[in-house]
Amino acid sequence: MPQLPERIWSDEDWERIQRGYAARDMDEKWNVFAEGEVVFLHRSWTGRGVFEATFAPVDEGGWRIARAVVERDPERYRNLDDAYDCLMLELVISAIVLGEPAQDLRVRMVELTRRKRGAADAPAGVIQHSALGLRSDS
Repeated sequence: MPQLPERIWSDEDWERIQRGYAARDMDEKWNVFAEGEVVFLHRSWTGRGVFEATFAPVDEGGWRIARAVVERDPERYRNLDDAYDCLMLELVISAIVLGEPAQDLRVRMVELTRRKRGAADAPAGVIQHSALGLRSDS
């Protein structure tokens, strides 16, 4: 991916990210798991891998994404927008794995979707649910 999230996750966040996240019902769209310093983000219904992010420690403390790849086969993943992919990678980790509200990321995702996909009238909740899904509170 040419664009990567700039966020630095705390050591505590990194521990939680490494534990991953497993979808528990149909409204949850993502399964996330880690192998070493690589985090894999798969769609829950199809099992298809969409993102693979390699994390690296930061000298001052915490972790950042050092490199990432995204699925580009249009039969498996229809997006081709680098800014959207960068945002979605961070949003899934923040909102789904860590359970953060991530309101600013959600707003940006809705704006990008409306602009790029001609969905100007689509309700924000529909856009968010379609791409991000829900997260169980456990």
